[in-house]
Amino acid sequence: MSGMNRRIMVALDFPGVTEANLCVDMLEGTGVYVKVGMQLYYAAGPDYVKRLKGKGYSVFLDLKVHDIPNTAKGAMQSVAGLGVDMVNVHAAGGRKMMEAAREGLEKGTPAGRQRPLLIGVTQLTSTTQDMLNTELGIAGSVEECVVRYARLVQEAGLDGVVASPKEVPLIKEACGTSFLTVTPGIRPKGTDVGDQHRITTPEEAFALGSDYIVVGRAITQAEQPKQALHDILKGVRQYAD
Repeated sequence: MSGMNRRIMVALDFPGVTEANLCVDMLEGTGVYVKVGMQLYYAAGPDYVKRLKGKGYSVFLDLKVHDIPNTAKGAMQSVAGLGVDMVNVHAAGGRKMMEAAREGLEKGTPAGRQRPLLIGVTQLTSTTQDMLNTELGIAGSVEECVVRYARLVQEAGLDGVVASPKEVPLIKEACGTSFLTVTPGIRPKGTDVGDQHRITTPEEAFALGSDYIVVGRAITQAEQPKQALHDILKGVRQYAD
């Protein structure tokens, strides 16, 4: 199995267990990560995450925690017991919140296990320049904001960030090559852009230095998800470890 399989995260953006299982069963044995976001987690709960782990999947629990430090700490302490491999918080919550989240994750991780990777969301791939400045009230360019947040995430002791692939070179330059980048906004050629703006193809994302790419509809809504995954892997094989 190629190392590239483990660098592709399939976003299980489904309304419930029945729909998710149709995709999960077809992808079993491929070695990919699966990403469980708010929609599926709120519908299926923590037991479904445990079932995915039982099937051998690595799981990125994408809940984007953003709250006061004590609440973020408690949330991370709770999810640490699920055995997930990666979790995230919003970098906009600030350094103290991120540090508290890391502490909660460490406290909640069972003895003898390594704590899940903890990453900070910089700016969503749906964020445009106008939205950043006019609606969110943040001055400067999207790229400047992303790099500023990435540095803050690193100072808080987290493992990496979520960002657009287009910002990966700037993040790596600012934070070093070992600082992880998880990049949604991936659209293979010929697929629908949807509600995201700062997007690339899988090939472009890995060429820019992404450590992990998140792919949703291009795989999960394909008639044959495993074949869609295979097609993506075929296109990015040159970037294998």
